[in-house]
Amino acid sequence: MAEIWIINGIPGAGKTTTARTLAARFPRGVHIEGDQLQDFIVSGSVPPGGQPPHDEERQIHLNVRNQCLLACSIAQEDFTPVIDYVVIDRARVEEYRRQVPGLSLRLITLAPGVPAALERDLCRPEKTVAHIWAHLDEIMRTELDGVGLWVDNSTLTLEETVGYILSHQEEAMV
Repeated sequence: MAEIWIINGIPGAGKTTTARTLAARFPRGVHIEGDQLQDFIVSGSVPPGGQPPHDEERQIHLNVRNQCLLACSIAQEDFTPVIDYVVIDRARVEEYRRQVPGLSLRLITLAPGVPAALERDLCRPEKTVAHIWAHLDEIMRTELDGVGLWVDNSTLTLEETVGYILSHQEEAMV
């Protein structure tokens, strides 16, 4: 059965790097960066935490829907899509599941902890936003407890993180 992988975590957790590296480990892997889809909106974009909140939520749903459409299209051609995006609760997991019928869904939450994420974020010249979203760590730990595979990658290398994910992939099924 075709599958879709989602790499989750707060900003600075290592989602994008891990998702790209994981996708490269598959014979036919594709990395879908959720933030890039948001960046496609050139006029009227409402970033997370922006105003008005109704527009923000609509754009998050639009982003998730298009991630899923793209992932399903990719999976139909025997590629393995790996999405990276922030998934904060079970309702969002269910939203993904509804939009990828007939496909296996794996959720991996990278959880290095807030101090590690903040430190990593400072090394990213293109965007430094973890300090704004650090509060999501506690929300995710509460809302997604027991959902998918959780990886404390605070002391793991990138290769160790991806190796751990692949060796525990059955635990990632949602």
